Amino acid sequence: MTTAPSPQPDEATQPAAPTPPAPSRGWAPLRPLILRLHFYAGVLVAPFLLVAAVTGLLYAASFQAEKIVYADELTVSVGDTKLPVSEQVAAARQAHPEGTVTAVRPSPEADATTRVLLSGVPGVDADHTLAVFVDPYTAKVEGALEQYGATGALPLRTWIDELHRDLHLGETGRLYSELAASWLWVIASGGLVLWFSRRRALRRLRGTTGRRRTLGLHGTVGAWAAAGFLFLSATGLTWSAYAGANIDELRTSLGGATPAVTATAAGDHAEHGGAEPSGDRRAAPGVGLDKVLAAARAEGLTDPVEIQPPADASSAYVVKQVQRSWPEKQDSVAVDPATGEVLDVLRFADYPILAKLTRWGIDLHSGVLFGLVNQIALMLLAASLILLVLWGYRMWWQRGRGSAFGRPLPRGAWAEVPPQILVPLLAAVAVVGYFVPLLGIPLAAFLAVDVVLGEIAHRRGRRTYAAK
Repeated sequence: MTTAPSPQPDEATQPAAPTPPAPSRGWAPLRPLILRLHFYAGVLVAPFLLVAAVTGLLYAASFQAEKIVYADELTVSVGDTKLPVSEQVAAARQAHPEGTVTAVRPSPEADATTRVLLSGVPGVDADHTLAVFVDPYTAKVEGALEQYGATGALPLRTWIDELHRDLHLGETGRLYSELAASWLWVIASGGLVLWFSRRRALRRLRGTTGRRRTLGLHGTVGAWAAAGFLFLSATGLTWSAYAGANIDELRTSLGGATPAVTATAAGDHAEHGGAEPSGDRRAAPGVGLDKVLAAARAEGLTDPVEIQPPADASSAYVVKQVQRSWPEKQDSVAVDPATGEVLDVLRFADYPILAKLTRWGIDLHSGVLFGLVNQIALMLLAASLILLVLWGYRMWWQRGRGSAFGRPLPRGAWAEVPPQILVPLLAAVAVVGYFVPLLGIPLAAFLAVDVVLGEIAHRRGRRTYAAK
């Protein structure tokens, strides 16, 4: 990157040294490069970060809002005895005969409803299901709402989730969030290095005004929140479109793919009156949801669980725990629909370590791992990022003279970096840019534009490279 160090405004008033300073050693020559990258990346990527922060804050708050908005569907008065799950499903099907039963989530708490999930319902998005809420004590249907995802997001949270993920623009919209996640760690790391490289005296807030005070606020909050930003960036990339695919491929090659229980039934169930291949995925007479659930309970699968009926005549029931809060409950079993025998058991404790880390990372990023505490922490991180973006633009304004907006930082700093540092650095940037394309492509474009602008300035006799 053709850059040059820019004098800090709070340092610009210092008297010039009578003799040139000794050559810089260590990482010091990189500071102007980091400063220029942090500045321009912040200016150009900040709008995407701002949108991601605002929508992320709303999403973190949506968990609690969902409980209030949909209280009538989610909660019931506690009764004496819960009815068999099969009776609750029958009540749901009587009220909503459309579609196909693809999963059942029995009431996980005394005051919680049972969810019967239907797919293929007219008017419901193909990626979503219709959740029918049933009182487990009376089998009364309390309502039906569209549901999305493994965490059971209802319409309010689903709308905010899609806004955060892709701005309701589909696959094209996902590029915005991936761009934000790809650059957040770069901007946060650069800012952290710049902050701690400043002299301690220049980090003071008390008694400062103007741009120096804004810089102090920006740096202090950024330094405290940097670890959180790095985490959000890394976990956000795991399910992004392009970098996420590369990460999944890498995890798989390292043996860290998330395993799944074997759901193949032991025998030809069509010959034994087994699961029906179409319509409702019901079990044969003698084996039903209640016996399947009892078999899963015997294997230690406590609430909350989800029962998935067989997909076809050769498949088994799958019962899996769906608790994403700490401690995670992710055990699963496959149950033969003809005999009720447990065919396979998969424990979360047996997951590869990379699969566990991925699960924990995504759940922490989503705000479910530690419940309300997790959600408050995410809201604070989002609020910090919003403030940092606003302070960053304010500093850009304060760099100008009068009404001028943001003087650019000069070029030429790359020439000050020793080759033994510059060459490995460029190689590392190339590798990271290849695996994180929405970092690599914009960076390459910025470098190309920067070189062209530098050459134009040079030809016009206005070279902006730093003097040696």
